[in-house]
Amino acid sequence: MKKVLALALTAAMSVGILAGCGSTKSTTSSSKKDNKNIDKLSIAFVPSREPDEIITATEPLKNLLKDELKKEGYNVGSVDISVGTSFDAVGQALVAGTTDIGVIPGSTYVLYDDGADVILTATRKGLNNDSDSAKDWNDNKPTTAVDKQATSYRALMIAGPSAKGKELADKVNNGKKLTWDDLNSANWSIMSSTSPAGYVYPSLWLSKHYKHNITELSHAVQADSYGTAFAQLASGQVDVVCCYADARRDYESKWNDTYGMTNSIWDDTNVIGVTPAIYNDTISVSKKSPNMSDGLKKALQTAFINIAKTDEGKQVIAIYSHEGYKIAKSSDYDSEREAQKLIEETSSK
Repeated sequence: MKKVLALALTAAMSVGILAGCGSTKSTTSSSKKDNKNIDKLSIAFVPSREPDEIITATEPLKNLLKDELKKEGYNVGSVDISVGTSFDAVGQALVAGTTDIGVIPGSTYVLYDDGADVILTATRKGLNNDSDSAKDWNDNKPTTAVDKQATSYRALMIAGPSAKGKELADKVNNGKKLTWDDLNSANWSIMSSTSPAGYVYPSLWLSKHYKHNITELSHAVQADSYGTAFAQLASGQVDVVCCYADARRDYESKWNDTYGMTNSIWDDTNVIGVTPAIYNDTISVSKKSPNMSDGLKKALQTAFINIAKTDEGKQVIAIYSHEGYKIAKSSDYDSEREAQKLIEETSSK
């Protein structure tokens, strides 16, 4: 059911990285021979930042990963890095075995865990805001990082400088509760159906507080990236964006330099909704990849943990605001499975 839902919601998406995708039946890595000489390892990243930025930032990962895997006894000829056309495209590539490794959110992993194994979860710096109250986030601007490492983050619904965006923000900041009609009258920018911050958790927030889900919004458009979403917010094409909690920090300079705004992003935007905590991104591997074995999974765990401890490695993983990794297990994402179950239930009504 969960795969049917994901595919139905994203039928119009391009899945260009999935050439040759066939059956989604997967083979467990434990039954595969541990090949120590690998011609090519492929890594796919989700497009939660501009694809060109991701490709440029992660270029050093190719040699870093080869060097660390060599220490673990694996000789890799080359490492290929790509950015999926959508979150779902990377999940589907893992299921198909057309990519070996995916850097994906927990929600994408859960939707595609019949063909993907989670091996690591990312750690990030926490933020100075972690309240359930939208007004608290607005009273304590700007949002800044703190030294404490966190394994989870929040999703926010952020209103922009349009007339409707200001109207919604004013109600929140004056202590008034927004109504469904308030929200449904706004133009929303959302991400693909497996994006935790851009879709899944905002939908749960709508369901919990308003007995509606994201598919019932009258004016919601899907953005191909958060950069596009914030450009639309700045121009007034949309009134609300659904995003991860530190997104405004990532687009603070572009708000003025690229999107042409006069005020700062903190002056022009306000939080109107806050979701419960979301478990951090994963590094997951394909069960169907001919390269993947239990031995390689363990070597990849060690390799990525070690890479994250180096200065060059820290620069690479900073593109996703990752600061380190810890070994993960499937049960870490049981709460995400519950979230997906609720999404299925509300979407089928």
